[in-house]
Amino acid sequence: MSQDKMLAGKVAIITGAGRGIGRDMALTMASRGARVIVNDPGAAPNGEAGSEDNGPAADVVREIRAAGGEAEANFGSVAVPADAKSMIDQAMDTWGQLDCVVNNAGILRDVIFHKLSIEDWHAVIDVHLNGSFYMAHAAAPIFREKQNGCFIHFTSTSGLIGNFGQANYSAAKLGIVGLSKSIALDMSRYNVTSNCIAPFAWSRLIGTIPINSDADAKRIEKAKQSTPAKIAPLAAALASDAGKETTGQIFAVRMNEIFLMSQSRPIRSVQMSDGWTPEAVAETALPALKGSYYNLDRSGDVFTWDPI
Repeated sequence: MSQDKMLAGKVAIITGAGRGIGRDMALTMASRGARVIVNDPGAAPNGEAGSEDNGPAADVVREIRAAGGEAEANFGSVAVPADAKSMIDQAMDTWGQLDCVVNNAGILRDVIFHKLSIEDWHAVIDVHLNGSFYMAHAAAPIFREKQNGCFIHFTSTSGLIGNFGQANYSAAKLGIVGLSKSIALDMSRYNVTSNCIAPFAWSRLIGTIPINSDADAKRIEKAKQSTPAKIAPLAAALASDAGKETTGQIFAVRMNEIFLMSQSRPIRSVQMSDGWTPEAVAETALPALKGSYYNLDRSGDVFTWDPI
């Protein structure tokens, strides 16, 4: 397939595209012919407004244009429904169509659970989960009318597997998986795809995670090997016509590895013909099922080998 034609004629919105993974996706999709709305409010990693400026989105637009591509900047927040709607409107007003929405924007406010504030819970949920919903909800009528479209949502192994100090982030990222699967089910009749990507990539968000031990330091050094550019090829392929038959899936990308992740299915069962009592559950069911319990794993406990 020609590199210049893979996404020719398509219009994509990429949130959080001023830096990191979002920036590389914007550059890659534009290099394959897509016209791109580059969204980034220029906020700090914790989401605080005014800490930085809206320069990153404008910088990416200049890069794309300098390379001969088409792009427009957007400085709205996905956590604001009106801003999400305005992104969709901007694509339609500028190019008269919309083909792909990439829900990549995110913030981190990591803290151990018993110290997590209500404010930090809502802030992370608002950007990751609510922001993904606002963007998808605003785009869905357009995709339904045109009878095709593509959603790419970003999840995390923090939600899929687990991590310390990220209850807000993990809950949001696992919620995005449920959102994506529901969209895939509800909109498959309109030829709309919806998939998730869990990225392993060094970014300024990952750089905010505290280093409290030698093990943490070694883990961070390994993470730096996985650059944001490694995520972009999968996203571009899913946004292309080659991705039309892929929906409702969860992928992970780490360096040069692409994983298809499992989804929750029954793994073991017990049955009591006369029905269960609390005592019978305690005496029979829990001991019988215990052998299949999951450990309190973190991502590093599952991905035990170095990035390839």
